[in-house]
Amino acid sequence: MPAPVTRQAKVVVTLWQGSWIAAWCVGIVVWGAIITAVIFFRKRSNRMPLQVRYNLPIEILYTVVPFIMIGVLFFFTARDENYIDALPPHPDVVINVTGFQWSWEFQYPQYKVPKSEYGEVTEIGQMWNGDLPGNENQLPLLEVPIGETVRFNLASTDVIHAFWIVPFDFKRDVIPDHPNHFEVTPTTTYSGIGRCTELCGLYHSRMLFRVKIVPAAQFKAWIAAQQAQQNSTGGVQ
Repeated sequence: MPAPVTRQAKVVVTLWQGSWIAAWCVGIVVWGAIITAVIFFRKRSNRMPLQVRYNLPIEILYTVVPFIMIGVLFFFTARDENYIDALPPHPDVVINVTGFQWSWEFQYPQYKVPKSEYGEVTEIGQMWNGDLPGNENQLPLLEVPIGETVRFNLASTDVIHAFWIVPFDFKRDVIPDHPNHFEVTPTTTYSGIGRCTELCGLYHSRMLFRVKIVPAAQFKAWIAAQQAQQNSTGGVQ
């Protein structure tokens, strides 16, 4: 798995690793029991082997141990899901994300900066945003700071999309008339491509956006530059 870039992603990776460790432990016990039975209790005569189907302690063990394992897994899963889904009040940065066929729009309502530009579909059916190698600068840009809580408000204007940044280690659906929300705290710098992961039409695969996680000072400088651009053009685009 890619290195996580948020606190929430680290929780996801830890849960995933713990689940694999538990699965391997169970597998080793089961495989060990099967191999032991094959080697030491294989048929050597026609004598009926010892029967344990009415052995109450063993039957209780068969029942209780799986329930304990499921309960432990459920506890950690529920705990981590509650943490990931939590929306503490007063986030440091709020970003309104709008998905539509076939691009994204990002707005920072706290700072009143122009909305992120997005590509368009031409008459011949080609996407300007990232259709050609080296054309990434034409993709909409999502920039967030390290060490600050960032809330994403997700909305769609047409069909169901899905908002995915790979090292966030989880995705969130973008559904018409049903706003979705989640919050992360970035912990390290990152630069990459985000995408839609819900089949949403002809140009779904080209519904991309740029992602930059930067130091807080660099983020503030970027916001100031966007505000200066807005002032020089006489208002929000």
